[in-house]
Amino acid sequence: MASASAAAALEKARQLLEEAAAESLPTEQVDALPSGFYDAFVLCGIRVHAVEPGRLLCHFTVPARLLNSGNFLHGGATASLVDLVGTAVFYTAGAQTRGSPLEMNISYLDAAFSDEEIDIEAKVLRAGKAVGVATVELKKKSGKIIAQARYSKYLGASSKL
Repeated sequence: MASASAAAALEKARQLLEEAAAESLPTEQVDALPSGFYDAFVLCGIRVHAVEPGRLLCHFTVPARLLNSGNFLHGGATASLVDLVGTAVFYTAGAQTRGSPLEMNISYLDAAFSDEEIDIEAKVLRAGKAVGVATVELKKKSGKIIAQARYSKYLGASSKL
């Protein structure tokens, strides 16, 4: 990878990340944000439509703050919604802890755009003493699937170490 084009590609990777970081707030302001800010930033505007044992259904209007450079719902925001709604659904099955994520497998199947109404449905497949598994699906009102996820989480007691 000693060629000039390889060096240019490496520099482009550096530039991509550094320019994106420079577009945000100064580091001091970002570091001063309260704990829990990120979850609230992603979830702000979510509406819980149905709660039943092992199932949650939420409605969400895609906000401009969660769009990527292509002007559709950012994959990272989608993953965060899977994590947050997936965590909440375990409580409907009797889980007593927020737990720790073990694995997320997300298939991104379509785009969701600013101000588009979507449904987020999570279902518990298994909630054992130590591990829980759920599915989380983001859908358009037309029924077209935006993303489909399988989410597993450690639900065991927190360590007191």
